[in-house]
Amino acid sequence: MPRDLPIANGRLLVNFDHSYLLRDLYFPYVGMENQTLGHASRFGVWVDGQFAWVDAADWQRELAYEEDTLVSDVRLLNERLRLRLRCHDAVDFDRDVYLRRIDVENLSSESREIRLFFHHNFHISGTEVGDTAYFDPRHQALVHYKGRRWFLCNAVTDGRQGWAQFATGTKEVDGREGTWRDAEDGHLEGNPIAQGSVDSTGGIDLPLKANETGTAFYWVCIGEQYYDVERDNDTVLQRGPEAFIERTRNYWKAWIHEKHSSFADLPDEVCRMYRRSLLILRTQIDERGGILAANDSDISQFARDTYSYVWPRDGALVAYALVRAGHVDTTRRFFLFCRDIISRPGFMLHKYNPDGSLGSSWHPWVTRDGWAQLPVQEDETALVLFSLWERYRRHHDVEFVAQLYLKLIKSAADWMVEYRDERTHLPKHSWDLWEERRGVLAFTVAAVWAGLQAAAHFTDTFGETELSAKYRQAADEIRAATIEHLYDRELGRFLRMLVFHEDGSFTKDRTLDSSMWALFKFGMFSADDPMIVGTMEAIERRLTVKTSVGGVARYENDYYHQVSSDIDQVPGNPWFICTLWITQWHIARAKSLGELQKCVAALQWVQQHGLPSGVLAEQVDPYSGAPLSVSPLTWSHAEVLLTIHDYVDKYRDLAAPTLAPAAAND
Repeated sequence: MPRDLPIANGRLLVNFDHSYLLRDLYFPYVGMENQTLGHASRFGVWVDGQFAWVDAADWQRELAYEEDTLVSDVRLLNERLRLRLRCHDAVDFDRDVYLRRIDVENLSSESREIRLFFHHNFHISGTEVGDTAYFDPRHQALVHYKGRRWFLCNAVTDGRQGWAQFATGTKEVDGREGTWRDAEDGHLEGNPIAQGSVDSTGGIDLPLKANETGTAFYWVCIGEQYYDVERDNDTVLQRGPEAFIERTRNYWKAWIHEKHSSFADLPDEVCRMYRRSLLILRTQIDERGGILAANDSDISQFARDTYSYVWPRDGALVAYALVRAGHVDTTRRFFLFCRDIISRPGFMLHKYNPDGSLGSSWHPWVTRDGWAQLPVQEDETALVLFSLWERYRRHHDVEFVAQLYLKLIKSAADWMVEYRDERTHLPKHSWDLWEERRGVLAFTVAAVWAGLQAAAHFTDTFGETELSAKYRQAADEIRAATIEHLYDRELGRFLRMLVFHEDGSFTKDRTLDSSMWALFKFGMFSADDPMIVGTMEAIERRLTVKTSVGGVARYENDYYHQVSSDIDQVPGNPWFICTLWITQWHIARAKSLGELQKCVAALQWVQQHGLPSGVLAEQVDPYSGAPLSVSPLTWSHAEVLLTIHDYVDKYRDLAAPTLAPAAAND
């Protein structure tokens, strides 16, 4: 189930699903630990003896953000209850506090007693074992804790501070569903404490006259000890919760407009998508440097694992997008993170936890025949150098690069030079970017070539010309070997992969794969090179989804979340990143503003197939357009930024000859 509304501050990430249920609460790292394990914390309303949780079918829901902020704008209408709610959620940009403002409109011509109920379903530190929930009479608050994780939940209306009623109890034990069931008659029993697998529910009263609107506030303070949450709760009460929502609103507006971007002739909806993608992307970044692939705990239902990891490849491309967007400082800690996780030989492994520890993996250290192998995706190491050079090229922060030069840049480059086949000069086998097959991938060789070129630029900068020559020679050899071994003259295009055998022979994988886009995107070949044209035209022709949904698949007969076996019409589910890769190639080849303008349709396709909130999934259903797999996928939003920057840069290049005479006459 998608996460329609992520809000975060770099330490605390809160996710809501399409029913406006709070599903994930990550702390103290973005992506680690999930303090709910994906279990729903509910929000409901009682009035006139009737009750409804907001995920009930009779609610009309509109989930969105306020323009250019990470403050939500959620509208809820229940005609049966004759109530309209408007909610604004925020995670304070500075303190670890989640807040909600609720405006309740009584649509009845009579005065009514309305009660709001807030359910807390924590699984502290990723498990329900050994939690405690209790009512704190000093603050009229509900408190959950275990070890060094504390949660203080409170509320206020014009007439009262704290909970008017409350309950704590056990859940998921002996068939007990939790205290949220206790709320459905409009009255909570008031049990003051529970331990083990527990939850809590608090209720507040909001009497409203006919057609009147009233306001309530709710918040959760999160910390490592009771003092932390008590202090923040006191501050919220002293300054008022609205002040924290307002300052967070202003912070994100300042952040999004800090680096002004020109959008050429792009339509307004595409410009809004750019800004929204930048904000959503920011929610997936931990303040200590980890750039998370996605934080949607529902994916764990399939493999008992998640996307809440730092893949260096994904992170490098996201960092590249941020650099292009002008948010250079946001990437600083990511590259320090990479410096600290790289192995002594100079390579990065599969994926990492947000705290820098090694993440789970399915890449073996030994072949089926018993031979040792490195479980690496070499592109992950290479693209970090590529992205870092793009950062330096724009920012020239030499003192920062000096901190990375020896351990990250030189060690990675030296390893990439050595990790090559002596006969072909191509990189040795590694796992592909899709993490499904092992061999010598077109995407990988393009990334390694780019990484070595970046390393040579850095060694040029520091005057180590012998190293520069070494890295450039290796890059030249890889490019020549790519033409010799990976280009199929009979097909008129590149191959996806080669698999080398012990006797020196190799198997060709002719499957069309959208990731071969990397051969031009990372600079190994130009977009107009006939070898690239033949490759990209074949990809577009074969991998475009031929349904009313459209879009471009990853590769032929993609089995991941496969919806259709009609491979001729649906070679795979459409992915946002793959659709944007084709668009980037068309942008690069555009020779006129008219040709460039044709690329706008693909950007509009992306905008139209995102969620109403602007969140982009990994892929969509080829028939319904519904989001599939994780949502939001950070990489999807990064490719939006990169594609729009490609468009704007190309627009400037193409418009310059037209504008020059006019400028001369001014």
